[in-house]
Parts: sequence; structure tokens; C-alpha cells
Amino acid sequence: MYLGLDLGTSGLKAVLIDTAGHVVDTASASLTTDSPQPLWSEQDTQQWWQAIQSVLATLGGRQDLKQIKGIGLSGHMHGAVLIDADHQVIRPCILWNDGRSAAECAELEAALPDFRERSGNVAMPGFTAPKVLWVKHHEPDAFARIHKVLLPKDYLRLLLTGRCVSEMSDAAGTLWLDPAKRDWDDDLLAISGLGRQHMPDLIEGSQPSGQLTEAAAKALGLNPVPVAGGAGDNAAGAVGVGVTEPGQGFISLGTSGVYFVVSEQHCAAPEQTVHAFCHCLPGRWHQMSVMLSAASCLDWFANISNTTVPKLLEEVEASPHTETSVLFLPYLSGERTPHNNPLLSAQFFGLNTRSRRVDMTRAILEGVAFSMADGEQALTAAGTPLDDISLIGGGARSALWRQLIADVLQRPLHFREGGEVGPGLGAARLAQLAVEGDSPENIRALCPAPPIVQTHLSDASRATYYQGKLEQYRALHRQTAALNG
Repeated sequence: MYLGLDLGTSGLKAVLIDTAGHVVDTASASLTTDSPQPLWSEQDTQQWWQAIQSVLATLGGRQDLKQIKGIGLSGHMHGAVLIDADHQVIRPCILWNDGRSAAECAELEAALPDFRERSGNVAMPGFTAPKVLWVKHHEPDAFARIHKVLLPKDYLRLLLTGRCVSEMSDAAGTLWLDPAKRDWDDDLLAISGLGRQHMPDLIEGSQPSGQLTEAAAKALGLNPVPVAGGAGDNAAGAVGVGVTEPGQGFISLGTSGVYFVVSEQHCAAPEQTVHAFCHCLPGRWHQMSVMLSAASCLDWFANISNTTVPKLLEEVEASPHTETSVLFLPYLSGERTPHNNPLLSAQFFGLNTRSRRVDMTRAILEGVAFSMADGEQALTAAGTPLDDISLIGGGARSALWRQLIADVLQRPLHFREGGEVGPGLGAARLAQLAVEGDSPENIRALCPAPPIVQTHLSDASRATYYQGKLEQYRALHRQTAALNG
């Protein structure tokens, strides 16, 4: 068996697969996030080791963990875990959806005329480099203690193997990597006040990065098996649904929303606010558009409505009204593609005395789909091929939402078996590649696209309604954006 550990924002998930690639078992543990000030989003890293122990204890009650041959890691990207020379965490991890560093983004871009050429991306507060520069400006004592800057899943690796190692897909999201060269860029590091000595070693995600220490193996009930390089969550999700070839892609409905497409070379399009990163497999890159709040919008609404997400979806499915005048802008944490504005705020528009909760829920589903349409427009303008798109993530469990997105985008979308398992499956597949070899033949054999459960064909009769509503959605953003911040 092979184990994938996926560190998400709200929880850590473990996925076990057998040597044939079938999911054997899963387990998860919850995590909490802190927001001590507006725009801040942080997490106590001590939770992460506790979560690993919890999920493996759960799996160990049902499976023989000694049969595990390798471990793969996945995690939310762009976080900043700062460790000192004794490998102690200096301050809480600053997460991907933290928006405090807008001034530092402008400073980084002004420091190098070819910043976007080198990094392949626009500097946004979500990325790692501006966060660390913020620490330099506002917490100089903490900055002075930095021995290494690690990404969240790579801090898990340090706990498991004692080694500071990262891989290309996650490292590309720091703004310190030259994605075309798949190597750290000395000039990008220098403008953050850092050097290569502060960075982890780099490998490909399908290669071994070390093995479990005896202490970690004993604590978790495992043998001292190899740990693969792994991947950032989106690249791992791609491997999990067999998105490994140019033109293949997926839409992820997780806490955030991602439109991810593979390319055979580095294709930067920063002017479109499209992210251009390395894939976690050798000789592959990808482009993606990112919205900061996707399925989390439903979680938020369920919480303030004192109900559950399944109940909200049931109400929509049971409602005879298939159209609503209500609009929702899903900017609960600001927005990346295509607006790059952490100060944007969410809003409902079009409410009246006849509006019901079900209308607001439907508006949320539509608003997320419209944001995906904005992302697709940016990808298309960047010249990204969109040939074969699947849906993954927790939100993709809703057939209603899947069909709605297909109708808005006016393209077929595939929901595949295991699509809700997400990046954990990709991490487990990378573990198998690290043990059995990552030749192109093995990648094709071990990372197939799972069987299609359902293909959602767009409903042409809905095209006029959704096109009109999408235009209203975009007009609402244009007319209200200046009111934020």
C-alpha cells in the first residue's frame, strides 16, 4: 500500500491506495485557522503533527500500516513556515489566503524590472515571498532568526524525515523559483533579503526526498519507508485525476476554487493574472486561475443560516424556481484571478421581500460558477488549451452544482470516480512513483484518469439566461469594486 497525506486549510486527510491504485481507506482530522487581525490568516503548526497522529491511529485501527511502502505529501500552497537553526517554528504559519502584504507585492515588483519574467507571475499577497518580506518589515527579530523558509507540506516532511526539501510545483508558488529553469532564482531571493541557504533542496515530486526517521516511524506505527517529493495541492489533485498531459485540466471546488490546465512548457501570462507553475511531474508545467472562496462560500452561508450545506443543497434541488434575480459576488477573502485584489468583499445584490434562503443559496452556486467563467476567460486569453476538463473537490459531490457550472461555461465536464478524494490520492500515486520509478511509461500506467461517473453536457437552453446573468455579475463587480478598501 501507499499513503498520501494531504494538508488542507481546514483539515488533514490521509488516503491509502493498493499497488493497483485503488483507494483502500481514508481518514481525516480537523484543523483550525486564526485571524488575529483583518486580512490575516494563520495556523498553529503544532496542530499538523497531532493531525498526522490522529489519521494514522484511525487507519491503524482498520489497516495493517506495516504494509505501507511509501508516503506522498500534498498541501495548501504559498504558506510561510519559518524555522530557526534548531528546526523550531518561529511564528505561526501565514496561510495562502492571508492578504496583509499588498504593499510588499508592489515593493517586490518595483525592485526588479523583469520580476514577472523571472517568476512567471504577478506578485500577489497570497504568495510566499511578500509574506516573508512583511515579516522582515514588521517582525524583524523573527526574520533575523530564519534558517529555512518551508512550505506547509514541506514542514510535514521535516517532521517525518528530518530533511528540508521541496519540489517544483509548490516551490513555483513562492515567487522565488524560475519555473522555466526549475531552480531557485538568486535575484528574486535577494530582493526578499534571502539567499539559497534559506531555501530547501529541490527535487521532482515523483522522486524520493528521504525516508521516515526511526522516531517518526515508531510514533506513527510505520516502517521507515521513503517519502516522495509530493506536490502542492492542485498539482497533486491533477495527478489524482490523471491530469498529466497538455490540454488536460480540472476545476476544483474546494475551500478555494481552481481552474488547472497542463502544458508541455512554461507559459507565463502574468498580464492575465494567470498563475504559471511547474507541474509535480518531470517535464510538465501548468497554468491556473484561482478564486479564493469557492465551496467555503456555502460553508459560510450554512453557518450564518444555522443549517448545513447538504440542507441548503436539498432546498435548491426541491425548489421549483430554477432562476433567481439575486446575484452573489464570492469575494469572502478578496480575489485573485482575474482581479488580484485582497480588499474585494462579498455581497448579495437583488434581494427583496420575496427573496428566500434558497434564492441566496442558488446565487452562491451561480456566483462561484461565474467566477470560474472569469478564470476560464483569463486562461483562454493567455492561450491555454482547454481540451478535457474534469471536476474534483468536496463541492464537486453535488451533481446540481456540477451541472450548473457546465451550463455556465457551456462545455462538457467530467466527474470521475474518486474525484472527491482530491489531492490525497495524487500524493499516494506520487509515493508509488517514487518507489517504483517515474519513467514516462510508469507515469502513464500509475496515474490514469479514473473512470467517469458522470459527464455533464451543457444545456443550450440555459445559455441565454446564464450569459445575461454573467454580464450582470461582471457589471456588479465593476460598479462596486472601488467601494472596497
